[in-house]
Amino acid sequence: MRSTTVDASLLEACLTAAIAAPSIFNTQPWRFRLAPETVTLQVLAAPERGLRHMDPTGRALHLSVGASVFNLRVSVAHFGWHAVTRLLPSPDDPELLATVRLTGPASRPATGRRGDLYEAIGRRHSSRFPFSGRPLPPQLCAELTEAAHTEGALLTFPAVAETDRLLRVTAEAEHRNRTDHDRAAESRRWIHRDPDALTDVGLPQTALGPQDAHERLPMRDFTAQRHTERLTARPFETKPVIALLTTEHDRRADWLRAGQALQHLLLVATVHGVRTSLLHQPMEWPDLRRSLSSTPGLMGHPQMLIRLGYGPDGPATPRRVAPLDTGPTGLRGD
Repeated sequence: MRSTTVDASLLEACLTAAIAAPSIFNTQPWRFRLAPETVTLQVLAAPERGLRHMDPTGRALHLSVGASVFNLRVSVAHFGWHAVTRLLPSPDDPELLATVRLTGPASRPATGRRGDLYEAIGRRHSSRFPFSGRPLPPQLCAELTEAAHTEGALLTFPAVAETDRLLRVTAEAEHRNRTDHDRAAESRRWIHRDPDALTDVGLPQTALGPQDAHERLPMRDFTAQRHTERLTARPFETKPVIALLTTEHDRRADWLRAGQALQHLLLVATVHGVRTSLLHQPMEWPDLRRSLSSTPGLMGHPQMLIRLGYGPDGPATPRRVAPLDTGPTGLRGD
């Protein structure tokens, strides 16, 4: 039986994978702590990097942390270990969102049949650029749906008429965000205006992407300029592929599951050379979020709109170094 003592290099590789997860505005609202006596990685919220106006309930923060937890699970399995993951393990510690305990050699990957997700972690980037319009193969859509289902969420690919409706809702949310003073200011705070700025959070100008010249796809204007005529515009795909991620319930644990489901399907898409970007704007307005469901109250709780297609890689965004708090007993090595 292999000892559950692990060395620092394995933990460092797992944390490098964890921080590569997507997060709203690249806020990276997570912290990590090691309980050496049980070889347990604790994943905690970093509320100081939350969005007070756009995410007052912390729902998007939980999705971001859930995506990070999924990357931890993938990396632990990649290095041949079995892990037991618990969500919200301590009601007395609301910032402790998940634990990943390494328990010994893995008999099979903890995230399902795929063994190619780890390599995709470093290649996955949001691409806010025009896609070719080439349709996704039905088999791939089924595989993405299964990835979400594995994590306890539902992924649907709406028909053309419903896609149009969802995009109209997203456009309304984008308009509200641009014209709301507090939200516009909050958005601009996370944008790097200086290309040489040494910062490890937020979004560089190169990652923002253009606007749709035909105004069909409501891409987020992170700069919240309010004057669309001043934004760089290019023609986008005329038949965008949009998927809606929902959960049956809408509790904190469901938000974390949705984050894991989101990252699982994003990595599967990356393996197949499919680019993705996230249309989160309607999730930031309670009335618009409710309206995303064609049958409110019966079709689950919307958690994310995802745009998928074939096109250019999105540029990488910076990442914070993730120091691991090992507590007073330190880290055990082999």
